[in-house]
Amino acid sequence: MVVHASPSRSRFLIDAQMSEPRVYVVDDDAALRDALTFLLSSRQVSTSTFSSGEAFLEFFNPKLRGCVLTDIRMGGISGLELFSRLQDAGSRLPCIVLTGHGDVPMAVEALKKGVRDFIEKPFDANDLVDKLIVAMADDLARAEQDAMRRSHTERMATLSEREREVMDLLVVGKPNKVIADELSIAIRTVEAHRARIFDKLGVRSAVELVKLLAQTDMMSGLTPRPHG
Repeated sequence: MVVHASPSRSRFLIDAQMSEPRVYVVDDDAALRDALTFLLSSRQVSTSTFSSGEAFLEFFNPKLRGCVLTDIRMGGISGLELFSRLQDAGSRLPCIVLTGHGDVPMAVEALKKGVRDFIEKPFDANDLVDKLIVAMADDLARAEQDAMRRSHTERMATLSEREREVMDLLVVGKPNKVIADELSIAIRTVEAHRARIFDKLGVRSAVELVKLLAQTDMMSGLTPRPHG
């Protein structure tokens, strides 16, 4: 599906856009926009096109998935200014920039600021589409990791202070009796806490609990603190 968006229609389309990853083509050259739309549709890649950076900024929502393809030089704000403003607006969409020969030094500087890649004109069509597809896949993978991180944080926040203490001892392999002794509580109390921990975190065993914590720690770098 190919959607051509304009500022006046953008708010009506945004819900559909957020549900489907696509390439957001931003260029003031109508012929190039049409050519890129045709090229991407031939590879079953959905697109939305915008004639200016300002038009895309009006449409932008942080929940959009996919990637941005923009020209470095346009009427109005440049592709690099668009990227900068998108970052300020909370965008994590990968951005690939089309450049002319004389713009290469500017594009190299853009890479240092976080632009994913720049493609010099004239470009190889298949190479460009391949890079866009990989960028979209990376964005989806990042979004899935973010969702998993949020889910884990929310579940961890439901643990009481005592449940967190029990969990910390569980994951280092201590049996219920040792946990009971260290926390000065009854074994049955440990068993009750253990059952609630498994239920709240959606695991069925201590092994699954360790795997969940290890996976999340790799993504987030820290374990969220629970409510008391």
